Order: sequence, then structure tokens, then C-alpha cells
Amino acid sequence: MTHITSESTPLLPEPATERSISYQSSHPAYDARPLHPNYSKHEECHVDYSDILRDIIIGFSDGLTVPFALTAGLSSLGSAKVVIIAGLAELFSGMISMGLGAYLAAVTERDAYHSQAGKKEFAVQNRPGDERTGVYDVLEKYSVSRSAAAPLVDELCKNPTEWVRFMMDFELKLEEPNVHRAWISAVTMGLSYFIGGLIPMIPYFVMSRVREALFVSIGITVAVLLVFGYVKNYVAIRNHRAGVWGAVQTLVIGMLAAGTSYAIVRGLDSNDS
Repeated sequence: MTHITSESTPLLPEPATERSISYQSSHPAYDARPLHPNYSKHEECHVDYSDILRDIIIGFSDGLTVPFALTAGLSSLGSAKVVIIAGLAELFSGMISMGLGAYLAAVTERDAYHSQAGKKEFAVQNRPGDERTGVYDVLEKYSVSRSAAAPLVDELCKNPTEWVRFMMDFELKLEEPNVHRAWISAVTMGLSYFIGGLIPMIPYFVMSRVREALFVSIGITVAVLLVFGYVKNYVAIRNHRAGVWGAVQTLVIGMLAAGTSYAIVRGLDSNDS
């Protein structure tokens, strides 16, 4: 007789992320408690840190590129006041737009997850045979035979809540968003955009000559783009070559956007004159 011990190799690898999974249900068997009993605060912090880092990268990179391109283009008009007013207007509107976009995206992701969880819950209740077959199909993808998987499937299907969680994890490969994710994402991305966009504008606040301020702004922005591009890729990939490539990519994109904007505004201004 084959004995299964706690030291044996698991039939399945751990899910990509361990998290708390809960959803509202009209059925008493599906309460709103966390579906993962071993969920810990450490894991929650890890997931939140990754999400926040992603929002910072998106917001800061857009903030560095878009307002910088606008102020560089408007600097060709020779008026520091125009550059500052237009730059601040774009900065605040961009911050609000990025924040709202992040909020709506997070809410949509959360609603989509709960919708799928509800459908899977209904299927487990009303079509248990099909869903049981689905568990076998998932295990077969990991080269687990039906005979070997049978005891595991029997044990799993005794608990409908864990059954649904398993199918959400391994069949649908969906991760439940944090309940506070929408607001955190909105604030993080909006502030990151504002900070990133404010950096290229600093010279225009302290220097009276627009052309000189433009050159200083370019120098500051180039340095920040290089550092940001390197850090962004290095943190994600942990490779110096990838960091250098990220720095080059970020710099090229930022300079192309700024150069194009400057040329367009200067061309329009020359046509008017």
C-alpha cells in the first residue's frame, strides 16, 4: 500500500501568488472569508509592493515624457509664463486623468474577478461533474495521471470553497485584486505622474531666460530618464545589461517626444508670423 506523507513532493506547484480570495455569495456554503488558510501579512505586503511599483513606473515614466515634451515645445515661443501655465495645466489634468484611469482599471479588474468567481461557484453547485472533470484536466497539464489524482480530487471536492479557489487559481489563472487596490492605484499613479512631470519644469520657475531654462531642463530630464530607465529594468530583471537597455529606451522615447513637440510648435509659430 502506498502511503502519502507530509514530506512527499506536491502534485502541484504553488500558484503564482498566494493571496486572500473572497467573494460575495448568496449560498451559505460560500462565505466571504479568505479562501487561503495560510495567507499571511508578509504575502499581502509582497503583492501590494509589486502593484505599487508597477503604478509608480507607469505614472513616473508618463510624467517625465508628456509634460517635458509639452514644455519643450512651448519654450520655442520664448515666454516662460506660457510654458509654466500650460505645463501646470497639463500636469494637473494629466495627474487626474492617470489617477482616474488607474482607479477605473482596478475596479473593472475586481468586478471581472468576482463575476468569474460567481460563475465558477454556480458551476460547482449545479454542474459538479463537469467541474470535477475540469480538476482532472488541470492536473493532467502537470502530467498527473487520473489514477494518481483521484484521491486529491476527492479530497478537494469535499470543500466547495477550496474547490472554487483551486479552479480560479489553476484553470482560469485569475488573481483577486486587493479590496483597497483601486484607491491605492489611483493615488500612486497620479502622484507619480505629477512628480515626474514637475521635474522638467523646475528650471522655468527659477530661470528668467526660456532658452537657458530649456537646456537645463533637457539636461535634468536626460539624467532622470537614464537613471529611471536603468532602475526600472534592473529592479524587474536584475540584470545590468537589461538596466542599460532600459535607460537607452527610456531616453530615446523621451527625446523623440520632446523633439517632435518642439519642432511642431516652432513650425506652427513660424507659419503664423
